[in-house]
Amino acid sequence: MSSKLRHYNVRLTPTQWARLSALADDRQQTPAKLVRDAVDAYLGANDLLNASQRRLARISEFQQIALDIIIREQYPEYRDRIIAEADKRLEQYHGA
Repeated sequence: MSSKLRHYNVRLTPTQWARLSALADDRQQTPAKLVRDAVDAYLGANDLLNASQRRLARISEFQQIALDIIIREQYPEYRDRIIAEADKRLEQYHGA
């Protein structure tokens, strides 16, 4: 085992320990190795989620800007009506 590993205590319920221990036996690994792998998977998924959230935010901003430009240039008479409807729905569905 590498000396670069830090030692920490983790409290598990008896059920969690039994499941972890059984899985470790099935995979012929130590419970500590499974916990390290689980932490790595969680942190990796979190990075992926953040990248996905940034992608969705960028797409959303692009769509909003593009639509706003189209409405301003081609349908300016509807802009105030659309904004009023958006405000109404925001309050109706999101309480804001």
